Amino acid sequence: MQAVDINCDMGERFGVWRLGGADDAALMSLISSANIAAGFHAGDPDLIASTVALAVENGVAIGAHPGFPDLKGFGRRRMEGLPEEFVNDIVYQVGAVAEFARRSGDALAHVKPHGALYMELARSEAMSALFIDYMRMARPDTPIFCMDVSHTCRIAREAGHPVVREFFADRDYGEDGAIVFTRRVGALDPAAIADKVLKACREGRVTAVTGREVDIVFESVCFHSDTPGSTEIARAIRERLDGAGIDIRPVSQN
Repeated sequence: MQAVDINCDMGERFGVWRLGGADDAALMSLISSANIAAGFHAGDPDLIASTVALAVENGVAIGAHPGFPDLKGFGRRRMEGLPEEFVNDIVYQVGAVAEFARRSGDALAHVKPHGALYMELARSEAMSALFIDYMRMARPDTPIFCMDVSHTCRIAREAGHPVVREFFADRDYGEDGAIVFTRRVGALDPAAIADKVLKACREGRVTAVTGREVDIVFESVCFHSDTPGSTEIARAIRERLDGAGIDIRPVSQN
């Protein structure tokens, strides 16, 4: 692999409330794609505007990061409802980030669902099909970030919609090639995370929680801004990839 995208979830505060010690300004200088919270799991209009402006200033691709309507649970709790309802929530949130991007003189580069919504789409054919139908109609050239082993990825590819497959630096993997979903992550070793990412980029493999080596296919590396020590993790990843001669740039430039 000669080049890879690095994406991170950004703007994940609400008003005066902040989750963890994420430093969006520092992180934005270390990534190539930003997934900007759209108000349902985190974010508000002022924060969306300022995060979009920060991305433009740093030459970072702007993505919409829609989540379940779950501010209290940060969008990481599974919710019951009709697929149509949740896809309508996605439409609403994507529209918000896209308009702020346009206002800043840029354009929406991708859509990446957040947390429990991401996982629900991954396992739900019905919801993924509705989501892809919306994207094909409204944003046929806008990639969706997703896991390679998800229904989202399969249905999008069958429909001819562009996808960007992700490798999760700060999440564990099962033998099925999917991440082990968790609501909270403790402190991680930045050097170990950087080693994990470099191995994935060079070998296309990751060690699952069982110890078995699993094949992984991806175009973008994801880490989360609310992971403790996220800035140090980002720096370690950048330094390791830079040292290996792997360029960091948005998928649109690869």
